Amino acid sequence: MSKPWPTVSLGELLRLERRRVQVDPEKLYQEIGIYCFGRGIFHKTPRTGFEVGDKDLFLMKQGDFILQVTFAWEGAIAIVSAAEDGMYGSTRYPTFRVDESRCVPHFLLNYFKTEEGLQQLIKICPGSAGRNRVLSMRRIPEVLVPLPPLAEQRRVVARIEELAAQIHEARSLRHQATEEAKALVHANRNRSFHELSSRCSRTRLDSVAGCRLGKMLDPRFKTGVGSTPYLRNANVQWDRLDLNNVYQMDFKDKERTEFALQPGDILVCEGGDIGKAAIWNDEIPGCCYQKALHRIRCDREQTLPRFILNHLFWAANEGHWQELKTQTTIPHLTGVKLKAYQVFVPPLAEQRQIVAGLDALQTEVDALKRLQAETAAELDALLPAILDRAFKGEL
Repeated sequence: MSKPWPTVSLGELLRLERRRVQVDPEKLYQEIGIYCFGRGIFHKTPRTGFEVGDKDLFLMKQGDFILQVTFAWEGAIAIVSAAEDGMYGSTRYPTFRVDESRCVPHFLLNYFKTEEGLQQLIKICPGSAGRNRVLSMRRIPEVLVPLPPLAEQRRVVARIEELAAQIHEARSLRHQATEEAKALVHANRNRSFHELSSRCSRTRLDSVAGCRLGKMLDPRFKTGVGSTPYLRNANVQWDRLDLNNVYQMDFKDKERTEFALQPGDILVCEGGDIGKAAIWNDEIPGCCYQKALHRIRCDREQTLPRFILNHLFWAANEGHWQELKTQTTIPHLTGVKLKAYQVFVPPLAEQRQIVAGLDALQTEVDALKRLQAETAAELDALLPAILDRAFKGEL
């Protein structure tokens, strides 16, 4: 821009306007919350006045500008929309009205999403991190806002919203493409196994694979202490292992032999997200597993681990695990029912063909996910850059 915009004290642009309500024990009150980093307002679960107790509540009106007291330093700022009109906030959500004869509210909101604007808020939120870092209301006038004429403010806001919409659309299209690719894998898997069901006889899983629950943990043991790494339910995801947090414990020599994992072992979650499974490829030598997991060890002369894994995923998609899980306080898949589960076992050559086709599709999905992650990072960096340019008068 040819010259910097003039700056105005935030205290000149905001007027505190609070509307305390008399809480009725029998009335429902829906409160708001505000995400950090300018990500907007969310709606809390409605509560009765009795549940609210003696906490003060304040009425929100459309157009209110809110600087959340305890997290303003982290960008917890928002403007009340029509969707929140008539909702409520606690004392931590002071409401202001913007002097619209001088300032467009969303111009102000976007300024505080910039690094410069956020740093100004940080300066008037003294104290340590977290709830002790509280907005100083009396220091609001210290914040200086660059303020061009109203027409320029409106133009800047419109341009920011236009570019933000394009970024959102690009992100949505990437996500849609990934979901469609995942659906293609599911569709091909379902087609393959439905076709097998029409011509292959079934046999018990334990006739073509060994099935065993892991070691019951001693309730006295301390997590992270011991000499043998072991996997828990949390380490097993859908067709992948999360090995970022692997515990250790002491195993006796006999137990270490009984519960050791071998390459190609399938691990199936006993409870929680039942049917979730992944293959162990000896990522951590000498690793064992706990009772929350079933280990399936295929007879390689009859079955391929990835064929059985896809069979299990098909079963989950068809709802078979819902039928098989034992309904106790915590539903789970017992070893007895898993061993008795009926599987199709076509010739190994056909198993390889099915697995190769599904793996090729999955490879494409994984590549798309990586591309989406890279693109998402680039898109996330775009909006801060756009805001920075906007408030330098370069947009």
